[in-house]
Amino acid sequence: MEEEVTGRLGRKKSECRAAVDALDGYRNGYGKPQKLTLTCGAITVRHPRVRGLTDRFVSRLLPLFQRRTKQVSALLPQLYLHGLALGDFALALRGLLGDGASLSTTSLQRLTVQWEEEYAIWKRRLDDLEIVYVWADGLYGKAGLEQTKAALLVVIGALTDGRKVILAVESEQRESAESWGAVLRDLRSRGLTPWRCTIADGHLRIWAALAEQQPTAAEQRCWNHRLVNVLDAMPKTHPVEARTWLKTLPYAETRVECERLRVQFSRRYRTLAPKAVERLHHDWTRLVTFYQFPKEHWRHLRTTNVAESPFAAVRLRTTAGKRFKRVESATTLIWRVLQVAEQNFRRRNAPEVLPLVYARVPFVAGKKQASETIQQVVAA
Repeated sequence: MEEEVTGRLGRKKSECRAAVDALDGYRNGYGKPQKLTLTCGAITVRHPRVRGLTDRFVSRLLPLFQRRTKQVSALLPQLYLHGLALGDFALALRGLLGDGASLSTTSLQRLTVQWEEEYAIWKRRLDDLEIVYVWADGLYGKAGLEQTKAALLVVIGALTDGRKVILAVESEQRESAESWGAVLRDLRSRGLTPWRCTIADGHLRIWAALAEQQPTAAEQRCWNHRLVNVLDAMPKTHPVEARTWLKTLPYAETRVECERLRVQFSRRYRTLAPKAVERLHHDWTRLVTFYQFPKEHWRHLRTTNVAESPFAAVRLRTTAGKRFKRVESATTLIWRVLQVAEQNFRRRNAPEVLPLVYARVPFVAGKKQASETIQQVVAA
């Protein structure tokens, strides 16, 4: 800051003017001491004061009223996003940065207002995205959202270059067909073109909304949820054997082999556990949709793990943030957590095949059709 003053006045401290027409202004002592928090601790600084200038002198290195460096300011929201509650900041950061650290819960609370503005900007146009697959799932927040829990509806898409991006984060009162329909209509109004396959939990009401909004997209139900539902209906004397048998179904090499295993399971348990057999057969077509797509992508299409895996970080944050009373605040916070998680999203296997899927090139048993058929489809 001393160097800044020297550069502005054109002379060092206690040095007289070299000429009558030299730069105006003169030093006038220092301001009141103030605490400045750095990543290595807190220090006391005093701003040098300058008088006699035509315009006010403001240090670019350390503006007035700045109480911490940019590095510390960037650290606060990161810790907040990763689960540190507002009431724990003083204890945690003063242990790291010293007792003189300048911390204010008001500045942290202002983050939610800033994130609400960023969330509104994030809901941009999606015309430039070529989405191949979409994973949809719902999460009931436990952050004290107003007087009741709210359903957070999340949609994640896979691009033709293999990247995964978050497309929608919306709060609704419940996971109804109307709520999912509103989410899908919003995506369409933002310019998102139809994708090729939707992967979701069988309990969601998204299927009714998809029939209206995306009638041409394939639909895949989550195998993990289905197997859990089937095992819940099994008698306690047969869980290990049934679990081992059921786990082989989604990993069969062909749809014919998968259905053969289903028939064997049904014959074995149709008397012992008829309800379990009924659950396995229910909506079977949606369970084997993934066989229509490249074999390299099957592991990502069988389940909704793509959408559920980031929820672990969300639950950590909402558990620490039980003081939230507004749906908007909790929604933007969870959106921000998912934005951080998006940076570590794993790319899809075999990204070179994704453009073919986007171009509706047919695949049979995980393998693409003959080149003549592909050329006809692409030309069409």
